[in-house]
Amino acid sequence: MVKTANQTDVGRVRMVNEDRAIVQENLNGFVLAIVADGMGGHQAGDVASQMAVDIIQNELQSIASDASVEQRRIQVKQAVELANEKIFEFASQRENYYGMGTTVVTVLADEQSVVIGHIGDSRAYRFSGGAIEQVTEDHSLVNELVKNGQITREEATHHPRRNVLTRALGTEATIEVDIQDFTWNNGDVLLICSDGLSSLVSREQLLTLVNGAEPLEETAQKLVNEALEAGGDDNITVVLVSNAADPIAGDAEHFDGETG
Repeated sequence: MVKTANQTDVGRVRMVNEDRAIVQENLNGFVLAIVADGMGGHQAGDVASQMAVDIIQNELQSIASDASVEQRRIQVKQAVELANEKIFEFASQRENYYGMGTTVVTVLADEQSVVIGHIGDSRAYRFSGGAIEQVTEDHSLVNELVKNGQITREEATHHPRRNVLTRALGTEATIEVDIQDFTWNNGDVLLICSDGLSSLVSREQLLTLVNGAEPLEETAQKLVNEALEAGGDDNITVVLVSNAADPIAGDAEHFDGETG
């Protein structure tokens, strides 16, 4: 069974939370999780991120329970492309919202495989066998500089232009969506987060917190707290998706009712 937990916090500096997250635990046998981090003045960022999660979730409601991985990839890509189109159209017609956009990470998972569609610098990490791997690549100026060898990864975390995106959802009429899929194992955990977490909490800290034995909800809260303690200079959003082991028969009575 796949379990989830999510938390969001406005942080210590911002007045408005422009992050949005949606988790749907039973979508025709799949788990859907979306994180979006909006940007733009006049509170346009929270409009963009809300539109993104709503449109993508709505588009994926029709996914067939027996959809192949390839079909899932196509549907996730089309859902993100549609969100891009609608946000761009909305912003183009309203002066206050012109240029608004959002990052997005969309995860569609079952017990065997994961499909991820993403744009921007919100991230997905995979925790497996005691290791952490960043599975999305940031569409950001500093990541381009790192790839070209102009700055180190360490310098990127403090770079004055680290918030500049090279690709965002809704800022142009058409967009290239990064789509990937992989199989995952029992016990693996995915972390989807906005940069309010990833820019303040190191990979080592993430690994330590996620590998702890706490329930998923507590882990999500600890991750948010860690970012707050590190300054909380942005909105912080965390979604954990766990490929949890099935309860063994003798423990069944502990698994009645809702799961976290």
